[in-house]
Amino acid sequence: MLDIAPETNEVIDEIRRSVAALCEKFPGEYWREQDRERAYPTEFVKALTDAGFLAVLVPEEYGGSGLPISAAAAVLEEIHKSGCNGGACHAQMYIMGTVLRHGSPEQKQKFLPKIASGELRLQAFGVSEPTSGTDTLSLRTTAVKKGNDRYVVNGQKIWTSRAEHSDLMLLLARTTPREEVQKKTDGLSVFLVDMQESLKKGMEIRPIRTMINHSTTEIFFDELEIPADSLVGEEGKGFRYILDGMNAERILISHESLGDARWFLKKAVDYANERNVFGRPIGKNQGIQFPLAKAYANTEAAALMSERAAQLFEAGMPCGAESNMAKMLAADAAWEAGDTCVQTFGGFAFAEEYDVERKYREARLYRVAPISTNLVLAYLAEHVLGLPRSY
Repeated sequence: MLDIAPETNEVIDEIRRSVAALCEKFPGEYWREQDRERAYPTEFVKALTDAGFLAVLVPEEYGGSGLPISAAAAVLEEIHKSGCNGGACHAQMYIMGTVLRHGSPEQKQKFLPKIASGELRLQAFGVSEPTSGTDTLSLRTTAVKKGNDRYVVNGQKIWTSRAEHSDLMLLLARTTPREEVQKKTDGLSVFLVDMQESLKKGMEIRPIRTMINHSTTEIFFDELEIPADSLVGEEGKGFRYILDGMNAERILISHESLGDARWFLKKAVDYANERNVFGRPIGKNQGIQFPLAKAYANTEAAALMSERAAQLFEAGMPCGAESNMAKMLAADAAWEAGDTCVQTFGGFAFAEEYDVERKYREARLYRVAPISTNLVLAYLAEHVLGLPRSY
């Protein structure tokens, strides 16, 4: 049995209360305005940064709180439960883990204190490409060593969110041609790229307008030269470094979805108790009650898996299956709760002023990203159940 120490639980409870209080300053109208204009919520991100919430996972020696992943999960869950959205800044929490675990002492000392204070934003993650998607081993962006002091980058990334609002980007690129490596997982390397410098030297960012306000982009690299000390860890080991951070990503995203589900349920229950039709609250009808009760049950079940994954992660134990299941189950629960909320509100759900339609669009993302439900199922079938690999 894995347990969180009582003092840690007290800290997390206080974090939840503090995040909820902060989010009250950013009501629905704020988010509706950002959504209409496809604007980046700068004021919200700054408030979270100033309060130290985005640095909870950064060790104290680098200016952070040094708390476990359950604390970061609580921050993101409360943000979404309050009707806000953490998509503008959540990557800062899990991307920095690659630098923390695999960066050099010089890189940690140079970047982590500034990330913790908010002086630098590390929010862009350059992995997916138009031709490979989640088939990471087939990516085509290259970084070729030139002399002893630099790499030359060429290629393209897509769905790189927050690139326009980041100072640094974690970039995965091929440093050894695929045909020259013995194992297909070798030959990929991770780089910490200075976005401001790169924009002047061969990097172009193009925004992609989507159904949600997620500040996502595609990025083009044309003979971009970056310093050799941009390399994180060993050359050719980047795929392992990226995988190392994916469990944290899945756990944190699962808690965002749990926050969405709980927002939908409260919104729907409140409306069902207040809305009178034919002389009585619509919440008296089993057609309203049963879908809400089922969505609640599925949300609580997903929460147990998310908590289990976080506990395993914190104990340093294998948690790939649990992290993936947590992300899938929580995303499905949020979508079910959202759909039930829409049905409860009826036509009013489509009115912007209730925020249901905005949250409904936002919640749908996590059944696709950062990994789709089908890929999670394929992983479980092969690696947990021992079924033949699907093609």
